[in-house]
Amino acid sequence: MKYILLIYGDEKNWASLNHDEMERMYAGHRAYYTEMQTTGAYQGGSELKPVSSATSVKFGNGRPKTVDGPFAETKEQLAGFYLIDVENLEKAIEWAEKVPGMSAGGTVEIRPLA
Repeated sequence: MKYILLIYGDEKNWASLNHDEMERMYAGHRAYYTEMQTTGAYQGGSELKPVSSATSVKFGNGRPKTVDGPFAETKEQLAGFYLIDVENLEKAIEWAEKVPGMSAGGTVEIRPLA
């Protein structure tokens, strides 16, 4: 079954990392990706640019309107995702619990694909 692991965190925390901390984070994600590939779970994924680079198409009154950013005041922003193919939700949870860098805070939302 395919699941998406949506990784949420505080962009301010990411921006405050020094070069060595950032490199450790990327190394952790490279190792995580390699482990996923080895087991056959990895289907895709990516880091996302900051929310300030987002564009949204909002719908109302029967018409679309394009605006800069999501304009959502939240403590956590969507930072990236992994797409995985595993046997069941329990396996997806196991992968979500291993996402690098989350021990300092954040959320991994697990959603099955339709």
